[in-house]
Amino acid sequence: MSAVYPIPRVLVAAPQGRSGKTTITVGLIAALTAGGLKVQPFKKGPDFIDPSWLTRVAGHTCRNLDSYLMERQAIRSAFIRHARNSDMAIIEGAMGLFDGVDIAGSGSAAEIAKIVQAPVLLVINCTRMTRSVAAMVNGFANFDPEVKIGGVILNMVARSRHEQTLRASIKEYCDVPVLGAMPKGKQFVIPDRHLGLVPAGEDERLSAAIREIGEAAANYLDIEGILKVARDWPDLVEESPVTEAAEIRWLSKEQVPSQKGPVIGVIKDRSFSFYYPENLEALVEAGASLVAVSAIADQQLPEVDGLYIGGGFPEVLARELEANQSFRSHLRRRIEEGLPVYAECGGLMYLGRRIHWSDQSYEMVGVLPLEVEMLKKPQGHGYMHLEVLPGTPYYSEKKLVRGHEFHHSRVVNLDEDCNFAFRVRRGHGINGEYDGLHYKNVVALYNHIHALVEKDWAKEFVHMALRWKQDHKKT
Repeated sequence: MSAVYPIPRVLVAAPQGRSGKTTITVGLIAALTAGGLKVQPFKKGPDFIDPSWLTRVAGHTCRNLDSYLMERQAIRSAFIRHARNSDMAIIEGAMGLFDGVDIAGSGSAAEIAKIVQAPVLLVINCTRMTRSVAAMVNGFANFDPEVKIGGVILNMVARSRHEQTLRASIKEYCDVPVLGAMPKGKQFVIPDRHLGLVPAGEDERLSAAIREIGEAAANYLDIEGILKVARDWPDLVEESPVTEAAEIRWLSKEQVPSQKGPVIGVIKDRSFSFYYPENLEALVEAGASLVAVSAIADQQLPEVDGLYIGGGFPEVLARELEANQSFRSHLRRRIEEGLPVYAECGGLMYLGRRIHWSDQSYEMVGVLPLEVEMLKKPQGHGYMHLEVLPGTPYYSEKKLVRGHEFHHSRVVNLDEDCNFAFRVRRGHGINGEYDGLHYKNVVALYNHIHALVEKDWAKEFVHMALRWKQDHKKT
């Protein structure tokens, strides 16, 4: 028996990157939530920073949808699972609407729109443009018959006369409504830095940007028109009902010793905040309990049976990380005892000997025979395919692990006798040939995996944590 899901939804896209998609998406969500609606945000493709903003403004965890990494049905199921109880689902695209990894548009925002059957709100940067906007709108509206442009949002509009010309041109030549016009103004721009937008949780003062953008969206966007487009779209139909996601209940540190099953610590602080929620849910589904740990504030690890260190900006908080010598020493001892640890990107940097940045050097944990230095240009950016090398925990030998990387750091002073974990088939990793090191029960790499893609990762991690727990009790 098929299941029907009436989910109001839109996908916010643009002809190209840097058109203002995130600003418009944040503003639209803020305006809708201020009106009392429950909004579920999504982000197309691999990303951690934009979702942090969307999560902050919506009050609900943003989810990633990636048609390059994920299977079509996994995307539909994930979308329905998290959007079905909302009043509105909003997906933020990436790059240009039809831009993917090849000329067929594989991995594009347009593919996501087709998979979840969402109308597109096309955000156009109208700087130095008037009548040509109509040609652009018609080109996007007619490029792929399966992708439906539900409306246009004019961005970076200079003045009222400019707006009138843009609106008149689209009305004359296009069969697409204009659903808003956002004026130029630096107050509508979210601050950014070397890895893109500043994470929403890093500096509370940045929340003022959300308020300003939300107020602007309420004033300049046709909120009712956008809602009508989203609500009038056909329902999603699945052959069988979509299951619920696992609920994450974070343990307090005091609860950890009383747990019968394995407990996995997750370093969640201002240094390490890049985690896909599905990865954490997968660990819970595999039987683990989770406890949040701070590498900045905690003096030592709680009695966990495994540790997950995600990406983030350890270089920005390197002074604080170095200052917490007690935590670093305790973690190093636990690793030497065999504690299972899985570390991605920023976690790799933290487990090395030192971080070099802006003519300063900071001591880190020191269990991996490497140092990292920060550079101005990206050293690895894009999707990755890795082949598992012999002896690497968490994965079977020769398995092809998929994911993505985005880092401005590079490994230096690497010992020659280190144990590489993966051979790079696509991407850069540590040196273009290899990514990741394994040491005892530690695997640390630049690649970020997603649990909807690498479905066995969480099971193996929890299995290793359980085995550690049982062996540790014996000693």
